Amino acid sequence: MTDLTALNALYATMPPVAAMQIRARDFDGERLQLHAPLAANLNDKGCAFGGSLVSVMTLAGWGRVVLGLDAAGIKADVYVADSQVRYLAPLFEDLLANARLAPEEDWGAVLHRFRERGRSRVLVEAIITDVSGKTVATLNARYALLRSG
Repeated sequence: MTDLTALNALYATMPPVAAMQIRARDFDGERLQLHAPLAANLNDKGCAFGGSLVSVMTLAGWGRVVLGLDAAGIKADVYVADSQVRYLAPLFEDLLANARLAPEEDWGAVLHRFRERGRSRVLVEAIITDVSGKTVATLNARYALLRSG
């Protein structure tokens, strides 16, 4: 599924994600970028809904892990295990989230643990920035990888 079309098709099968109009835009092998239009994610103040911000970042992290597993030829179920979010500023434009593995993570070790045990965990960082590049929200999330079936 290194193809973003397949990832977007998977996102489209999830009704809340489809309603938020979340789309994968770019994956460079390390960083996954998702986009969601502000118009589908507004709160009562005319800015991005906090639940949408955390959802887009969580899905960016999830998608990053799924794409990495696919590239390694591994089939696994991926779940968010826990996360911490910080809201730093309101966002009055489309949501653009970027997710990558946390700097301390060793993807090779994550895959090795999964192959040996049928399960593993990985820490992912995601951010949403405005058009000027200012960070408006951050997420640190640990994802659980479990053998499918």
